[in-house]
Amino acid sequence: MSPAKLGPDGRRGWIVPVGGAEEKISDQRILKRFAEIAGGADAVIAVIPTASELPDTGPRYQALFEELGAGEAYWLPFFDRADAENDGLVTQLERATGVFFTGGNQLRIATILGGTPVAKLVRRLSADGAIVGGTSAGAAILPEHMIAHGASGASPTAGMVQLSPGLGLTNRVVVDQHFRQRDRLGRLLTALAYNPFAIGLGLDEDTGAFIDPDAVLHVVGSGAVTVVDVSQLGHSSIADTPQGAPICMTNVRLHLLPHGATFDLHHRTATPPPG
Repeated sequence: MSPAKLGPDGRRGWIVPVGGAEEKISDQRILKRFAEIAGGADAVIAVIPTASELPDTGPRYQALFEELGAGEAYWLPFFDRADAENDGLVTQLERATGVFFTGGNQLRIATILGGTPVAKLVRRLSADGAIVGGTSAGAAILPEHMIAHGASGASPTAGMVQLSPGLGLTNRVVVDQHFRQRDRLGRLLTALAYNPFAIGLGLDEDTGAFIDPDAVLHVVGSGAVTVVDVSQLGHSSIADTPQGAPICMTNVRLHLLPHGATFDLHHRTATPPPG
């Protein structure tokens, strides 16, 4: 699945995967930054809580974005495929300058929204300049390739990860969330062994990767983004490695980027924080 065709001005909107457990009380810089990019006082933010099974998730994020200065925020109850075909709900989504997917289970988003008018509209909104982001499961769903399941551990092993289609807002990255907290380097490396074209983004909790329209990633939050670049991959044994055995990968580049650092996804260059 390729990203949607760009709108008239040729500028895709920001794409913002967040590693989960973003601060909602004392230092809300990730959600505040999202609201600012969506338009601040002119923002219209649609919250999509499809991944969650908690009834208060949508209202809670709506209240947060309103408190953080968004002109308007609302949540949309896409809880089954019939909801995603509801013309009234889809029309409400069309107004959004920002779309935010909450955490939960990314396969709920994929199976409920995949192939529906909602998924197609989110792709078009992104192509037309709206900011689209999500936290935890909502981050995993954003790219073309989504990590659906996987084991913990630092070493990549054959069969360690299962991939499925995501929303396809970008084909440049594969995202993994709760990265350092849940020891997920091995499963991200395994995913990249399957797909060496993409760049791996391992997002710590309370950390967002704000990808601007020029494909430059800006790190925001209290943790770090682990960027795994396999564009210079010398060898991968994934095709011949038995299930459960370690994978050999050579010439893998890795960057650890805290708040304020950037990474150019076009040129694959990292820049430390200023100062």
